[in-house]
Amino acid sequence: MKKPNLIYVFADQLRYSSVGYNGDKKAVTPNIDAFSKESVIMDNAVSGHPVCAPYRASLFTGKYTTSTGMVINEIRINQNHRTFANVLSENGYETCYIGKWHMWANKLGDHFNPDNSYIPECGRLGFNDFFAGYNFHHEYYSPKAYYHLDSKEKIYYDGYEPDCQTDMAIERLKAMASSDKPFALFLSIGTPHDPWVKENVPEKYYEMFRNVDFPNPDNYLPFNDPYADDWAKLSSEERSCLEEWRRVYYAMTANLDYNFGRIVSAVKELGLDENSILVFTSDHGELFGAHGRRAKNIFYDEAVRVPFLIRGKEFTPGICSADFNTVDIMPTLLSYMGLPVPEGVQGTDKRDEIDGTAERDDGSLMMCTGPTAVFGDGNEWRAIRTKKYTYAVYKKDGKELLFDNERDKLQKNDLSSDPEYADIKSELKEKMFRKMKEIGDQFRSNSYYRDNWITDRCINETLVP
Repeated sequence: MKKPNLIYVFADQLRYSSVGYNGDKKAVTPNIDAFSKESVIMDNAVSGHPVCAPYRASLFTGKYTTSTGMVINEIRINQNHRTFANVLSENGYETCYIGKWHMWANKLGDHFNPDNSYIPECGRLGFNDFFAGYNFHHEYYSPKAYYHLDSKEKIYYDGYEPDCQTDMAIERLKAMASSDKPFALFLSIGTPHDPWVKENVPEKYYEMFRNVDFPNPDNYLPFNDPYADDWAKLSSEERSCLEEWRRVYYAMTANLDYNFGRIVSAVKELGLDENSILVFTSDHGELFGAHGRRAKNIFYDEAVRVPFLIRGKEFTPGICSADFNTVDIMPTLLSYMGLPVPEGVQGTDKRDEIDGTAERDDGSLMMCTGPTAVFGDGNEWRAIRTKKYTYAVYKKDGKELLFDNERDKLQKNDLSSDPEYADIKSELKEKMFRKMKEIGDQFRSNSYYRDNWITDRCINETLVP
């Protein structure tokens, strides 16, 4: 029997709380919501390092950041890893990647220079069949929205980038559906990542939310988190824009939902739903002023908790409460596809928990290894999130935090100094550091990686973590 296909659709910066099936009354996500009813809902899925490039490195290697070396954005990953695409290709799969890549840059900024946006075959981590990608940009209309195939020539999108990427994905599905080979298609859509200005989303979607109020959340703070890097800090001018930012974010998400609905329809029309695993998720979330921060790169649920839906004939729809981390995605999906998991993968195959034959409470190790896209010390943290609690600690001063996520969903009340929670804090701390030891994470400063692992913003090719 033909091996199952894999269709993996992931958004950029879509948080768990901003889709309708999770209770957001303002979200206009009917297609995602309908799909959730046909899927396993991984209700405790988190982004183990909630930043674009570190997430992607972990997704495709099954390793934590302290083993991939992708410690900040806009550096170039080495090619010494056995990757998701390597396993797929070696087992007869056609591989296809469309969209943002963000793992081959070696300059800070300069997004639209082909020297920085084109990913050659040697940088594609094994996605060597069809690759229509670019390193990173978030201007979704021409002349800035473009991609590359197999040269530095810029190919401009004729319309709104997410719509055009979905068109391309559907065309690839049609082509691959007629082949005897199984296939894996990864579609990396840039929305709802900023800039959140109405010129960066189709007018019809903006109009859906023009008169909708988006006030600050109850855990909004009017001052900046002292542990925030420059990407997470908010100026007074930016604070005045937060409501409009949220409005555009929800408009982008409505368009994302439209395009995901098109993918779901195409899968059905092509008869691929009988033998395909279809995933919808996101790389991380967004704070929008919660806890005195914007952006991501922090252990709060607004940043780490992501939607994760899996549909396929081997999956029984319903909610799965298993701890599910970025590094767990690759081994779990490979297990369902009947494919081998490479040596060195640090994630866990969660198939038994999804199938309901086992139950664990091992938690998800999460990390920040530096500022979002520059080198510098002082922002590093580690955290563990279980079904009930989040425990976190900052490297620079040992500041600890503890939240009861069931009783305190907005994580407003730090329990780390509460004597009643001393045993829980101790247990979580021990569990976190034990996991760190298992993967060789020594909680190093960001400058250690800069000085020992990275040259000219490229992770050393001789390095095999």
